[in-house]
Amino acid sequence: MCKLIVVAALVLCELASAQTSIDRVLGELESVRTFSGVSISPDGHWITWVEIAGDHGGGSEIYLLDRTNPAATPARVTSGADIERREHGVVWSPDSKQFTFLRDQNQIYIADASTRKVRLLADLQGYVTDVRWRPDSSGLAYLFAANGGGGGPLEAVPAQTGVIGGETHNQRLMVMNGTSQKAESVAVSPAELNIYEYDWSPDGRHFAAIAAPGPADNNWWTAKLYTLDLHSKEMKLVYTPPVDRQIAVPRWSPDGRTIAFIGGLMSDEGFLGGDIFTFEGGGVTDLTSGMKASANGLVWRGNKEILFTEDIEGGGGIVSLSVATGKSELLWKGPETLHQDGNYPDFSFASDGVTSAAIRSTWDAAPEVWAGKMGEWKKITTANSAQQPHWGKAESVTWQSEGSRVQGWLVYPEHFTPGKKYPMVVEIHGGPAGMRSASWPGSHFDMSVMAGLGYFVFFPNPRGSYGEGEDFTKGNVKDFGGGDLRDVLAGVDAVLKLAPIDERRIGVTGWSYGGYMTMWTVTQTERFRAAVAGAGIANWQSYYGENSIDEWMIPYFGASVYDDPAVYAKSSPITFIKQVKTPTLIIVGERDGECPAPQSFEFWHALETIGVPTQLVVYPGEGHSFREAKNRLDVLRRTLAWFEEYLK
Repeated sequence: MCKLIVVAALVLCELASAQTSIDRVLGELESVRTFSGVSISPDGHWITWVEIAGDHGGGSEIYLLDRTNPAATPARVTSGADIERREHGVVWSPDSKQFTFLRDQNQIYIADASTRKVRLLADLQGYVTDVRWRPDSSGLAYLFAANGGGGGPLEAVPAQTGVIGGETHNQRLMVMNGTSQKAESVAVSPAELNIYEYDWSPDGRHFAAIAAPGPADNNWWTAKLYTLDLHSKEMKLVYTPPVDRQIAVPRWSPDGRTIAFIGGLMSDEGFLGGDIFTFEGGGVTDLTSGMKASANGLVWRGNKEILFTEDIEGGGGIVSLSVATGKSELLWKGPETLHQDGNYPDFSFASDGVTSAAIRSTWDAAPEVWAGKMGEWKKITTANSAQQPHWGKAESVTWQSEGSRVQGWLVYPEHFTPGKKYPMVVEIHGGPAGMRSASWPGSHFDMSVMAGLGYFVFFPNPRGSYGEGEDFTKGNVKDFGGGDLRDVLAGVDAVLKLAPIDERRIGVTGWSYGGYMTMWTVTQTERFRAAVAGAGIANWQSYYGENSIDEWMIPYFGASVYDDPAVYAKSSPITFIKQVKTPTLIIVGERDGECPAPQSFEFWHALETIGVPTQLVVYPGEGHSFREAKNRLDVLRRTLAWFEEYLK
């Protein structure tokens, strides 16, 4: 009896110590200063960025720096005195004298760079995004959804009551003639089309636009390339991509003859990856066919050269591409990714195509703003200089899986002792068209923090990921959970040969597609001792009718669930649910439109029925991306505690 009491006391002490460590690590993550939306003026004189006090997703502030003055310090640019403003979306005028920015999503402001004077340009009843200056700086264009819309499928969906699907708020392309508060804005695109992205022609008379009929969140996967005549308002369809190619980032060449864009299989709007295409006259050309990387943003440098950022081998690159020959030159490569475009741009070129600004972070260094000549950047902020990592070294790992090269990242425990055996957590990224690169952890489901508790953490980039070319990204089409799981398991075998990992104490987790892969994995193998499925998908057949963005599924499954239910069933975890033995924690947002809560309920209910240890936690009001800091931290605490219980 005494021995039992002593053992119980030791277990309680270990759990208490683990919880203290969790709270310490999460508390420090919460204090990290977060940057976004870095932008450099065309002449390279000024840099702006958005700064958030901690990873809270609430109020944000714009800072401005004169990089030509060595004594200058960042100056805060603000549209008001209240604390809870959300200011973002800086866009520089072509003459580099002023810039616009958004407050919340309905107010457009304009700021003078030299004086820092700010004035309200428009206060609109609706949702504004993607402000762009007319090439001669005399006016603006922007996308506007009147009386609603906006946010995207990552946000919490409204309560589904009343008549469903009866109202569509399309984003229309608006042109503002002038930059005074009284300047009139006119809709120039047709009401029946939702404009996702656009670009001015160099002469200011036309637009290139990517558009589809609404609803906006669902139909991006079927969008086409148009040109729009500003005078006649005629929209001309110029390119219809194949079903397995989504398009993004239309950019007009300086001479107005060519439109470049990114095309590829993309599972999520704004999370970009693919090849570089050009449209000129009546034809479309893939300039990077066969490239073993995934372009994610682009700019023109003259009429014959494109600079693009890319995902490559688990990291990032900057590439120069000849439009005439298709030959490319890698100008910079690093372990972190840099995104010129997309949902979270963190890189910006000046007009010379050499001077640039970036938000950089790796597992070794917390995020800061850097600027200078490409590849020779110097750090210009020190907001996170006091941050220290709570994990050990991170190394890129490659392995062969069924004839393909696969890459991943292995993060060591914080206090690693050679010769000692450690548990490991495998985190599978979302998408599936995505890629994990080196980056300082955030507080939204990043298992790097497990290394602070004495775990190895493995981040594989299996087939379906970006970074290895289009064929690799298409590798899981009609095969969700097949080859990609085999890639993950082969990666686990590879790291077991490299590091002292206890193969009896390995857990698996992920969010979104990673949540699906977690649910799928525990139906296919008993190799993992514990699992945490965040915003997962249990049943592709029922999911098709529940989610708010079903169009993304056609390129991957080849047909709707009503035309080919078998291809959906063969990849559904629920089909093999009786094979599960792994204790599984399930987490989801109440109003998740991408991976609706009923999917998590279905998996949890099945595990309860067959007697597998499980728990379901539904977070009120949250969508696919959690916005409340307290909820994001609670998710991590529960996840870490679950693995501590079953792997330690």
